[in-house]
Amino acid sequence: MAEPGGPDPAVSELQRLVAAEQQRAQFTAQVHNFMDVCWDKCVDKPGSKLDSRTEGCLASCVERFIDTTLSITNRFAQIVQKGGH
Repeated sequence: MAEPGGPDPAVSELQRLVAAEQQRAQFTAQVHNFMDVCWDKCVDKPGSKLDSRTEGCLASCVERFIDTTLSITNRFAQIVQKGGH
């Protein structure tokens, strides 16, 4: 039970769950956007099978996406550690 005037633990937990779900939804939207970009960049003619060029292009696109995401995440972590915005 919450102290009078204090935060309600149930509300705090609900806010935490909502924030986590929003982050999950944002990540999912980013992945779908990324998939669209890579598909448009790499796939000329959809077929029953991917050729080696298309597979290589998709793999490279995924690797660049991961590299970029990690770089941005690390940069934001550095800014937060320094106390900046």
